[in-house]
Amino acid sequence: MTSTSRTDTLFRPLRIKSLELSNRIVMAPMTRSFSPDGVPGDNVAEYYRRRAAAQVGLILSEGTVIDRPSARNDPQVPTFHGEAALAGWRRVIDQVHAAGGRMGPQLWHVGTVANPQTTWMPPAPAEGPSGLLAPAAPRGVAMSDEDIADTIAAFGRAAAAAKDLGFDTLELHGAHGYLIDQFFWEGTNQRSDRFGGATLKERSRFAAEVVKSVRAGVGPDFPILLRVSQWKQQDYKVRLAPTPDAMTDWLLPLVEAGVDVLHCSQRRFWDPEFPEIDGEQGLNFAGWAKKLTGATTISVGSVGLSGDFFSTFGGKDSQPASLDRLIDRMERDEFDLIAVGRALLGDPEWAIKVRAGDSARMKEFNVAALAELV
Repeated sequence: MTSTSRTDTLFRPLRIKSLELSNRIVMAPMTRSFSPDGVPGDNVAEYYRRRAAAQVGLILSEGTVIDRPSARNDPQVPTFHGEAALAGWRRVIDQVHAAGGRMGPQLWHVGTVANPQTTWMPPAPAEGPSGLLAPAAPRGVAMSDEDIADTIAAFGRAAAAAKDLGFDTLELHGAHGYLIDQFFWEGTNQRSDRFGGATLKERSRFAAEVVKSVRAGVGPDFPILLRVSQWKQQDYKVRLAPTPDAMTDWLLPLVEAGVDVLHCSQRRFWDPEFPEIDGEQGLNFAGWAKKLTGATTISVGSVGLSGDFFSTFGGKDSQPASLDRLIDRMERDEFDLIAVGRALLGDPEWAIKVRAGDSARMKEFNVAALAELV
């Protein structure tokens, strides 16, 4: 465990427009599937309240879907539209605020991605930019101009609802091979209209229009986060931007469209993004995104645990791990915030223990935690 004098760097305050954070620790968005018929209940509110009460600086909700017929692929995933679901989310944010926390919903559309854990099907065919799950792998339908316009508008309505409910920020899920990411990826975006194109910059237009719609819904001072990733669940080896120039073409237009914070998803936060340029200890994904765009960035990836999340899918538990490499990078201000997933999922008091240097009480991550709301 890192000494408390070094972990102080994690507990510096940060202001992003109207959002004031007491520290740099973010609860990463993690799908939990505990919202029957899309409605988060008191158990979900308590789950997030426990993290707020235990000094997590910013909580990002599990993915919660916009008002499109096929936006989700699991009936237990929460929605962010409709009277019952929004009433549930109001209870969540009220509980988080009562505990002194700050929170944003992660707004989501799964695109053409299926869920292997359920046989449930949405009331309409899956939709994506070109009706592809992956290169040469058809699934669902290609979105019409009207579908695209309605989806952009639905993101804007969800954003306005988040602000009206009292949330402090919001995040758009533009990573991991879901809808927004399917527009980025040449392998799933074969469109010949303005939302397609041979270049990553051209294929980022859909995301930019979503961001503009969201900005219109929340006004100028409400922070907008965007989660992005190079890899896709359809192909972990994909790299959208193989060079810094390509990354600039991808991300800078999104920042210019209104994104305040880039949440840069990678499997291990210590992995360099372009080692051929700055070496094996070079900037990670969030570091390069900050350098190239000037945006505030969040890093993530196997924080505080011995194994990455793919080991969890394989049924393996993970042990507590040193934070020294994280502290080194945050002391250099390589990135601004750090998102923590499984360590916080299994232990609501993780941040308190880090601040106190309480290594004796740090918990291993047991895969059984995925089956309950701890």
